[in-house]
Amino acid sequence: MSWRDFFYFSKGERKALILLLSLITIAGVILFLTNSPSSESSGTALVAPQQAKPEVTAPESVSQPNTNSSSSARTSSTRPAQPRESTSERVRRMTSSQPSYSRSEKFEVGTIVELNAADTTTLKKVPGIGSAFASRIVKYRELLGGFYAVQQLAEVYGIDEERYVALAPWFTVDDSFIQKLPVNSLPQDSLSRHPYINFRQARAIVQLRRQKKQLSGWENLALLDEFTEDDKSRILPYLSFE
Repeated sequence: MSWRDFFYFSKGERKALILLLSLITIAGVILFLTNSPSSESSGTALVAPQQAKPEVTAPESVSQPNTNSSSSARTSSTRPAQPRESTSERVRRMTSSQPSYSRSEKFEVGTIVELNAADTTTLKKVPGIGSAFASRIVKYRELLGGFYAVQQLAEVYGIDEERYVALAPWFTVDDSFIQKLPVNSLPQDSLSRHPYINFRQARAIVQLRRQKKQLSGWENLALLDEFTEDDKSRILPYLSFE
C-alpha cells in the first residue's frame, strides 16, 4: 500500500469532508467576530455610562443664623450677673430643704416606768435608751417571762454597770406580770429555754417528776444536786407547781 492510498477519498467522502471544513470555517469566523476589539469596545461603551454616572454629593449645609443663641446672648447681656453660690450656702440650702424629723421626746426627770408593761416606744423615751436597747430589753423580758426586780436590767446584753446605774432610777417592777413555768407539765426542752434553767437542771426536773408523779414545791428541787440556794432566789419566782 502506497502513501497515496491514505489521501484517496471517494466522491461521497470528499463532499462530507468539504462540508465539515465549511462548518469549521464558519464557526471560526463567528468566534473571531464575537471576540473582536469592536465588540469589546461596544460592550464597554454600554457599561461606561453607568460607571461614568456623576457622584451625587450632599449639598453643603447653609449656615442659618442661630436665633436662639442671639436671643440668649441678648438675654444674658440684659440679665444682671448672679453671685456664685458658695459650698457652705449650698449645703445649708440643701439641709433646709430636707424634711426635719423631730427627735423622740424623753421623759422628764422623776418619771417612773413600769418595766414589765413598757413597750419599745415607751422605753425609748427613757434617757439613755435607744432603739437597740429597747428591743433587747423587750426580748430578754419575753425570754424570762417578765422581770421580778429592776436589778435584772444589768443582765441585758450591752448594759454595763455604769449604764445600769443611770437607768435603774427610771424603773419599777410589778411581779404580777410574770408568766410562770408549769413545772409538772412542761417538757424538758421548754424548761431549758429559760435563761435561768440549763439543760442538766431541766433534765433533773423531768426525771424527778417521773419518780414523784407530782412536784409540790421548791423543797423537791432542793434535794437535787443540780440546784443551789442561789438558783432558788433566781428561779423560784418563775416556777409554778400547780
